[in-house]
Amino acid sequence: MTDQPTNEGRVRRLIVLGSTGSIGRSAMDVVAHLHENGLARFEIVGLAAGRNAALLTEQANRFGVSTVALCEGNHSSLDGFSGQVFWGDRAATELIEHVAQPGDLVLGAMVGSSGLPPTIAAIERGCDVALANKETLVAAGDLVMPLVREKGVDLLPVDSEHNALAQCLRAGRSIDEVRRLVLTASGGPFRTWSADRTKRATVHEALDHPTWDMGPKITVDSASMTNKALEVIEAHWLFGLPAERIDVVVHPQSIVHSMVEFVDGSTIAQLSPPDMRMPIQYALTWPDRVAGCTRTMDWSTMQRFEFEPVDRDRFPAVGLAYDVIRRGGTSGAIFNAANEAAVEAFLAGDVQFGGIGELVSEAMARVPSRRFSTLDEVLQADDAARRCVAELLDEPRGVQRAEPAGSGTVRPG
Repeated sequence: MTDQPTNEGRVRRLIVLGSTGSIGRSAMDVVAHLHENGLARFEIVGLAAGRNAALLTEQANRFGVSTVALCEGNHSSLDGFSGQVFWGDRAATELIEHVAQPGDLVLGAMVGSSGLPPTIAAIERGCDVALANKETLVAAGDLVMPLVREKGVDLLPVDSEHNALAQCLRAGRSIDEVRRLVLTASGGPFRTWSADRTKRATVHEALDHPTWDMGPKITVDSASMTNKALEVIEAHWLFGLPAERIDVVVHPQSIVHSMVEFVDGSTIAQLSPPDMRMPIQYALTWPDRVAGCTRTMDWSTMQRFEFEPVDRDRFPAVGLAYDVIRRGGTSGAIFNAANEAAVEAFLAGDVQFGGIGELVSEAMARVPSRRFSTLDEVLQADDAARRCVAELLDEPRGVQRAEPAGSGTVRPG
């Protein structure tokens, strides 16, 4: 039970940042389901997308949205849309600045550090944020969380793991009752591979995730378990626990999404089929629960759940996450930006899969972490990390280069 007021009968204004990506498309499905079944009403007042102008136009026309933002494209890209359009690198932030009102709900589903400025802009305007963009807290948690408290807004986790933790934590009265948080990881496509084979994995192999259907960048992050590293850092900021009280275990079935162990020895877990529409709906309709659009568990088919430790030698990113938490400052921005740049290099065929971790580790060693108090300082650290990775790629050194007869390239998205 919760003492929070419900959303029953309320029509709420919603802005979706990253509406054409995997999370954004699922969110639009959830909104359509809620509307069609009279469960919750949203007025979508703004949509932002990266480059998929055709889908953005279709979404805007379907949901009657009059204002959109497109980060890459030109005026001819949105033929068939007659409303207001913001263009360019700051398009999503400008959308927030012109459309958002206090009390609105903003779904932050843009990929990578590009989601940071519009998310901060939304919080500054007094909007609640359903956050799927984990990089926002990884890079600038020390800036975002105080702002959330200052503005008195809700920050609602959308990632399946953090959403699961939030649900489990409702069973306790305070965070002091928690011994540790346990994030689960599928293990990705290379869970059973040898270290040598994993290092030489191709782009095609890295994008062949056994459980989730995601964009290229997030899928590669899952294969390297960098996605889990980012989630460890995000959990630290969301729930206010130190590194030593946050654990990760591999759970290949992807049914147990995370667990909370309490000080009395009891553990509460959240289980559901692997479908992002469930945590998205929970965040959008919070604090209520309403009938969902996803399938439910068929317990007659559940024969066993497997759990195993993370191999940090094969997946060094997880260990780096704990270093980021302990170092603080701009180390999160450096870690995140270096990874984004390294993944781009891998998808472009410039380095082998094993080279991603090498580039990130070296960038963290070379770029100093500093305390920060402004978004500009975070963005400067981000830029320094990207420049460092570019310099490392130009050096005649031991970063694992991709083999010439490649596996093809994929444009990051």
